[in-house]
Amino acid sequence: MKALLSWREGDDGLPPRQRILAIAVLMSGSLMAVLNINLINIALPTMARDLGVSSSASVWIINVYQLVGAAAILTFAALGYRIGRYRLYIGGMAVFTLTSIGCALSTGLPVLIGFRIIQGLGAAAMMSIGPSLYRVIFPSRLLGQAMGLTAMTVSVGVAGGPTLGGAILAVAGWPWLFWINLPIGVLSLCLAVRALPFEQGRSFPFDVIGAVLSAVALGAFVIMVDGFSRGTSTEQTLTLLAVSLASASFFILRQRRVAHPLLPLAIFTEPRFSSAALTSLFAFIAQSMAFISLPFLFQSVQGYTPLASALLFTPWPLGTMLGAPLGGRLADRFSPPLIAACGMAVLVVGMALLALLDQEAAVGDILWRSAVCGIGFGFYQAPNNRELMGSLPRERSGSAAGVMASVRTFGQSLGAALVALVLSGIMFQGSAEAMPVGLALWGGALAGIIACGLCALRIPLYRRQCTISD
Repeated sequence: MKALLSWREGDDGLPPRQRILAIAVLMSGSLMAVLNINLINIALPTMARDLGVSSSASVWIINVYQLVGAAAILTFAALGYRIGRYRLYIGGMAVFTLTSIGCALSTGLPVLIGFRIIQGLGAAAMMSIGPSLYRVIFPSRLLGQAMGLTAMTVSVGVAGGPTLGGAILAVAGWPWLFWINLPIGVLSLCLAVRALPFEQGRSFPFDVIGAVLSAVALGAFVIMVDGFSRGTSTEQTLTLLAVSLASASFFILRQRRVAHPLLPLAIFTEPRFSSAALTSLFAFIAQSMAFISLPFLFQSVQGYTPLASALLFTPWPLGTMLGAPLGGRLADRFSPPLIAACGMAVLVVGMALLALLDQEAAVGDILWRSAVCGIGFGFYQAPNNRELMGSLPRERSGSAAGVMASVRTFGQSLGAALVALVLSGIMFQGSAEAMPVGLALWGGALAGIIACGLCALRIPLYRRQCTISD
């Protein structure tokens, strides 16, 4: 943290004192957005009982939050240019905080889902432009460490969410899972008004048609994957896939023709950016396949309880918390694609080690292998995000942040679909359950190998760019 507050002659970004307040705002926003998935996950059985609904219906408390967030990512990233990221981020945080009150006071599922839809939009507004603000807050030489803080914050939410949620439910009702957002949100809003860099919006027409097409394409894809994992009919799955592909195709055609596109396609002509985005896609496929497969491995194959399964998984996000800041610091001094490739290689090794576990594996063996995966992913994520955000001009950072959030969503969705395909038994009718779970982990390792290769291919591009700059 001390290095992030340093100042050198010629530095861009904010002064150190304002910088620490601004980073506190961004970290609290990211933490609230992530916690509101992991906190609520563990409370769904309790909420279903208290609201008098089925377990399957209660899942929509999570689904709508994620769905509207995924659908609105590119729209909010572009809207940041139109009205200014300062206004959009503060507006998103205010909406998120106020709807937490509505969620806490809800007495029925329809009202709660309605507030969760609006809350998901508030979270999307923060998450879609948050990474681009790092380029305004920090000088370029510290961008990797700043990206490491983001990855660490998300990992804290992933690791601490179930524990914090369980602790709150042990002493209070589920509405308190939303009430805790109020003091954090109000404090963060006060700091945001003072600390975030103000910028004027730009007076140009907003691409409403492009926004609708992107929302339909992303939303239909996420619904398709969620339904596929729940055994939706083939006809419905193919219909949603067709809607998603058609909307994406029309979206791309429109972006090529409109004067002020929602997503400037010219950014993909920068090889380092497009390669980093593609790397991120395969990395999140790998991560998603592991995250979904491991509970089946721990519970269905090795016989652990759900609580024990959650504890066995904890070393992964804890490892990311340790690896991300260090990976970001190294990326500011050495070649970011090289550091990212090394981190992804460690993740692949960790996933292979998990895939090789037998049914009688000791707890210690599971814990250290999960930690290896987390450390590897942390080492990868901050340097790759640094490349993704830093390879474009500063004025394009909003678009880069939107792409970064979109490929994360697509990667996690594709990973979930692949695991659902394997575990459904389509490929292995009558096989032992351990075999499909192991295959899903090996599939995730393969995606990691592809991501590692893409990082390695980017190393010469980075060196060439550094030579030109020198």
